[in-house]
Amino acid sequence: MRTRSQVAWTPGEPTEIDLDLDGAVARLSALVAGRHTVILSGAGMSTDSGIPDYRSPDAAPRTPMTIDAFLASREFRTHYWARNHLGWRHMDAATPNRAHHAITDLQRLGLVSGVITQNVDMLHTKAGNHPVLELHGCYGRVCCIDCGWQVSRHRLASMLEPLNADFTARIRSRGAIEVAPDADVAVGDTDDFVMIDCPACGGPLKPAIVYFGESVPADVVDRAYAMVDAADTLLVLGSSLTVMSGLRFVKHAKRQGKSVAIVNRGHTRGDSLADLTIDHRCAEVLTALVERIGAGVASHPDEVVGVHHRSP
Repeated sequence: MRTRSQVAWTPGEPTEIDLDLDGAVARLSALVAGRHTVILSGAGMSTDSGIPDYRSPDAAPRTPMTIDAFLASREFRTHYWARNHLGWRHMDAATPNRAHHAITDLQRLGLVSGVITQNVDMLHTKAGNHPVLELHGCYGRVCCIDCGWQVSRHRLASMLEPLNADFTARIRSRGAIEVAPDADVAVGDTDDFVMIDCPACGGPLKPAIVYFGESVPADVVDRAYAMVDAADTLLVLGSSLTVMSGLRFVKHAKRQGKSVAIVNRGHTRGDSLADLTIDHRCAEVLTALVERIGAGVASHPDEVVGVHHRSP
């Protein structure tokens, strides 16, 4: 469903990183200890895995894909798929970083009940985080806009590769190519790329991703609200909360009287609602948090980190 168009995004205003990391982590530890925490993650979680973002202070200005642009013409869709065909394997090859693995550790300690992510890179799943609710879909699936037919991105690639061997060889002969956050590459001359239509109905194919200007499916939103409702604390990681798809959960948590903590490089739209904000890289903060909590467990091996389990 189309809702509104988006303009090009520019990086956030430069900010000073929080120098007292130990103090910040101590405050975060006090906020999550003995409580059920649900995580809301954004692109800042994945930058240490080599996937660029849109809004951190050191990000490059970029124009994200919009649903209006994608639906505008077959020529534009072919141009998009040409760039995505070259770039999607960069995202597919990305591996979880220390921040993703730290969440796994926090889940083993019983402190994190689940992850709601705005990212489409599947890194939370690769790291073993669970459950993971993908607000904006993921790069690994492709669907038909008209009939809903689906195929994996790997299978689609195997169908496109023999049709575009010359195109791929021509572009790759140029050497390294810039990869954007949406897993496409910065290539202009794509007229010779061949894109296929849906084999079931002949309709246009689209990554199973919620583009800017689209609405997150209602059932996904409802599941995300339920995850927030079941938690005591909402921990935002690596999201500027620029779009309402993420900010609404911060507002919902505050209306429910829950604690909110935000870890992000740069300011966010949710800062005024947060009980704690930490301007720092997610990997550094979460790694230090796990070390601090782990040290507490080592000091009190007979205790279970103070997690209070609710009665059914």
